[in-house]
Amino acid sequence: MRLDLGGKTALVTGSTQGIGRAIAAGLAAAGARVGVNGRSAESVERALDDLGDGDFVAVPADVASEAGAATVLEALPDVDILVNNLGVYGSQPALEISDDEWRRYFEVNVLSAIRLTRAYLPGMRERGWGRIQYIASDSAVVTPVEMIHYGMSKTALLAVSRGFAKEAAGSGVTVNSVIAGPTHTGGVEDFVYSLVDKDLPWDEAQREFMRRHRPQSLLQRLIEPEEIANLVVYLSSPLASATTGGAVRVDGGYVDAILP
Repeated sequence: MRLDLGGKTALVTGSTQGIGRAIAAGLAAAGARVGVNGRSAESVERALDDLGDGDFVAVPADVASEAGAATVLEALPDVDILVNNLGVYGSQPALEISDDEWRRYFEVNVLSAIRLTRAYLPGMRERGWGRIQYIASDSAVVTPVEMIHYGMSKTALLAVSRGFAKEAAGSGVTVNSVIAGPTHTGGVEDFVYSLVDKDLPWDEAQREFMRRHRPQSLLQRLIEPEEIANLVVYLSSPLASATTGGAVRVDGGYVDAILP
């Protein structure tokens, strides 16, 4: 199976670390020109140093704001592949989540993706080819009690992606969400240690976290970012031309449900 993205331009939001950076690396390895996005020029330059060889474009901007989205559109006025990866997450007791936090999670995790989709989908449709993806989460359908504001935002992405897939129907543009399971990133290590004994070595802490807080996982380990990226690169390719309007799982068997 050859995943050839030569001649395609991609934008991956929130791609200076973790899943986003792995997706940027995977798309570039398949031949795409990839916009690497983060809130500061410094974080983007560090990511580019880590990414090494590849056709990368620095796109520093806070895409959770209208001004930041405008900056991205000026740098990359047309893209063939849009991966809405930007997201914030954290643990907080349900009754202590303030109105401001609810708004922040919606604006960063959901509205930023909607705004960029509105900007890029018309051009894709005119050209008769495009790929739009939303990086969702198992929390969209199995909402953790300690982070229901995050779960809400990821559930919203499932509706957004399905709706925009209908808007793009018959145009050659596919729109999908990717349901990622618990993934091993630096930020997640901090999150894991906020819920288990901080003195445990990482391998033991990971196992304890999965046993206590994510017991549904069939994989019984955290997923590596590159494993998420592999699916995203496939969905970005011409080979995935018949996959649209879907919520595609790379969750390690975590979600015990059949999704529509």
